[in-house]
Amino acid sequence: MPIVHVNMWKGISEESVKQIIAGITKVFVDMGIPAQAVEVLVHEVPKAHWGIEGKPATEARPDAKLP
Repeated sequence: MPIVHVNMWKGISEESVKQIIAGITKVFVDMGIPAQAVEVLVHEVPKAHWGIEGKPATEARPDAKLP
């Protein structure tokens, strides 16, 4: 059973979460894995808890590549 963990910054809309779950599940279904076997967990992480270049994302440079 595939279990996919998605880490994202806090504040994503419920509609976006639904689209992420559906899209990831579809990838596995297209590979022949039944949808009921796929689990997707979306973890929302506050920007202050996400480090980029040694700093919290809340302090990241505007030109830094952010996930």
